[in-house]
Amino acid sequence: MTQVGSAIPVVSYARISADIRRDEHGVQDQHKLNRETAARQGWTVVHEFTDNDKSAAKADVVRDGFEAMLKALRAGELSDGTAVQGVVIVAEDRLARRPGDYERFVEAITYRDGRVFADARGMKDLYSEDTESMGLFGAVISKMEVRKMQRRMRRSHRTRAELGVPAGGTRPFGWLPDRLTLDPREAPLVRQAIADLVSGRSLHSIANQWQKEDIKTTLGNAWTPSSLKITVTNPRVCGWRQINKELVRDSEGNPVVGQWEPIVSPEQWMAVKNLFDARKGHYIHRDGRIGHILSRDFREPNYLLTGFLRCGRAKPDGTPCNTSLRVTHSKDCVQHIYICPAKTVGGCGSLGRRGDMVDLYISEAVLAKLEEVQMASSAEPTEWMGKQEYEDTKSRLEELRNQWTAGNISNELFFSMAPDLEKRISRLRTEAQNFTASIERHLARSTTDVAEIRRRWYLTEEEGGLPLSIKRSYIREALHAVIIYPSGGGRRPFNPDLLEPIWRET
Repeated sequence: MTQVGSAIPVVSYARISADIRRDEHGVQDQHKLNRETAARQGWTVVHEFTDNDKSAAKADVVRDGFEAMLKALRAGELSDGTAVQGVVIVAEDRLARRPGDYERFVEAITYRDGRVFADARGMKDLYSEDTESMGLFGAVISKMEVRKMQRRMRRSHRTRAELGVPAGGTRPFGWLPDRLTLDPREAPLVRQAIADLVSGRSLHSIANQWQKEDIKTTLGNAWTPSSLKITVTNPRVCGWRQINKELVRDSEGNPVVGQWEPIVSPEQWMAVKNLFDARKGHYIHRDGRIGHILSRDFREPNYLLTGFLRCGRAKPDGTPCNTSLRVTHSKDCVQHIYICPAKTVGGCGSLGRRGDMVDLYISEAVLAKLEEVQMASSAEPTEWMGKQEYEDTKSRLEELRNQWTAGNISNELFFSMAPDLEKRISRLRTEAQNFTASIERHLARSTTDVAEIRRRWYLTEEEGGLPLSIKRSYIREALHAVIIYPSGGGRRPFNPDLLEPIWRET
């Protein structure tokens, strides 16, 4: 918009906290009213600043439109040189809900003399101390009201959560629009995904499969590993309620059960949750230990034995190189090659082996091992050994609270003993979840059909073959590493005797 005649050039500011319909109708209506207000005052709106779907009550929310308006007011002009001499708003609560923001606005608009300001009710003189004080007082009252509303909402959400009432928002994948009844098409997909993850399949593999099958989220988007992880790690899938990413527990410390139908058992959910909690963002060593934190650009290996193969060439001092082999390609070889990296990056650079032959030999060795000793044959404890200690510790804490409430023990004694008991309960609860996860992994392995695994091992995923992550999980269950020894100078026929699998104990 441009200045007309001698009319005072002003800017319009509009803000709305929640644009439910995502069509900006609220802020557009405000700008329309602001133009009408400016016309009544004989002013001309030369620019519109907008903060759509942004709260003015939260300190961590940056309002780009508000900040740009303050900059323009202090400079007295827009970035293109158009003069600015005032502001029009619908109401002051659209402008600021925090006293600090209101003070910044007043300082910017009164930085120069002769500025004008008006809302839908009329013009206001911000150069008057009384007007400024009233506006600041209004911001304080607004802030207090916002905090009261936030406290009421938090209490309401907590009460609903403790009653097991479903949370609002987008329909959760796996349930019908009533949020209580399972969707007959989506629920089995979530159930199978959790079973696959516990068995060793990766999020990336499952998400890729769902993309190929054109399975969409409840918002109509394609599935990604991140969105899938949010779904399977949400305790809603096992019937438990959470708020602010924490389980809601009753007075006895047990998870609150929701009113909706669960997709999987609590044990299955704890297994998959434990899996992500243990491995999130970390490198997993070949013996299963959790290693260093991975960089953000880390990606799952694209080759079957990446991370398992170790160089067996002897160093000058007689010790093995033991460097993890990498993958490369050669011009005259269509297959990948596993090589020991150069000395500059920690290897010896003197060992390489044809990748397809190594993959085939180790695959057959692992499949033979599965056929020889069923992975589910080892006995697993059916009851967690720490269960009694966990129950006794909870009882002690409850009794301590009762005694303190009754006034039988002092504050000093209670607050010195309670933290230790709470820490012990938290540690034992984590141990219980780890035990439950191991049981679920054992149950998943107990249903292993080795013949079916062998049939699908060499097929592509498009043909119904096992995903790479699943095959790597079976390899990880079967062996620690594979040592590859040098074959001598020049090209020689592939010799499987130079491969030494380091098997796990069965």
